[in-house]
Amino acid sequence: MHIFSNTNYNFLRWRWHAVALSWVIIIAGLVTIATKGIPKAIEFAGGTSVIVEFDKHASTDAVRTALNRGFPGGGGDAIVQSYGEPARNQVLIRVPTVGGEQGADLTKQADAVEAALKKGNLGNFKIGGTEIVHPSVGAELTQKGLLAFFFSLAAILLYIAWRFQFSFAVGAVVATIHDVLVTLAFLAFFRYDFSLNVIAAILTVTGYSTNDTIVIFDRVRENLRINRREPLNEVINKSINQTLGRTVITAGTAFLSAIALFLFGGEVLHGFAFTMLVGIVTGTYSSVFVAAAIVTFWNRKKARPVTAAAEPPAVAQRSRSKQKNTRAAS
Repeated sequence: MHIFSNTNYNFLRWRWHAVALSWVIIIAGLVTIATKGIPKAIEFAGGTSVIVEFDKHASTDAVRTALNRGFPGGGGDAIVQSYGEPARNQVLIRVPTVGGEQGADLTKQADAVEAALKKGNLGNFKIGGTEIVHPSVGAELTQKGLLAFFFSLAAILLYIAWRFQFSFAVGAVVATIHDVLVTLAFLAFFRYDFSLNVIAAILTVTGYSTNDTIVIFDRVRENLRINRREPLNEVINKSINQTLGRTVITAGTAFLSAIALFLFGGEVLHGFAFTMLVGIVTGTYSSVFVAAAIVTFWNRKKARPVTAAAEPPAVAQRSRSKQKNTRAAS
């Protein structure tokens, strides 16, 4: 299926603008993270999470007031938000600290939340679910997640350096880091919880972006072998244009799937779907602009990013014979 034919867009013309835009978003995101932080889900922050389903509508303000009055020590640190479909009158309550580490003490916070709601006279309700995580578990998950991410970056760098060339590997890794930083920035902007679902979405987007980058780089390598005297920028632009239809189809179908998941997947999958939406956009953007720009910056003092393939024996033999005939004629 061909969406575009004989396109000749000059993508590299806008690489400086793209780099500037990326820096603006990343810096704004880092400032937001430094000042406000990223909300952490229960599995990373530790604490107690309780889903309460009321028989009639109960506002989050009313629930928060009941916790402040009836919760031991006050419920000022508790996070109260609507949950699920509005018709089900569900509220999610998260308390960032836990009691003991073992035995029945683990249920103290959940029992205290239930007791405070009963004192608040908010009507009949039932507990739809409870999750309790100790902070040490969240710290362990964070450490393992960071290690997995850095090992994956190292594997990407080594594979692309072996399969293509080191400058291509640097471009792919920088594009991957760019995607993660931009995605984290948007999570901080829109205050989505950093959860295991979000981690899964980030890793999915990382693989998606790397695959798209490799497709473009593979076409660049083929064109370098065919057009060995063509400038590097023209080869990269031609390669991006040749893979443009494939990029649009792949990104478009993935984006539509993520939109459906965001709209109809429910509250639990909102963070995952939002991360996928942002990641698909920034992953496609970085493959076209960031990764290719890094290769051109890396090779700005070189004529070509890769060594041109040697001439076939038959061509080399004809060239030598022609040189001999020329010298004999002279």
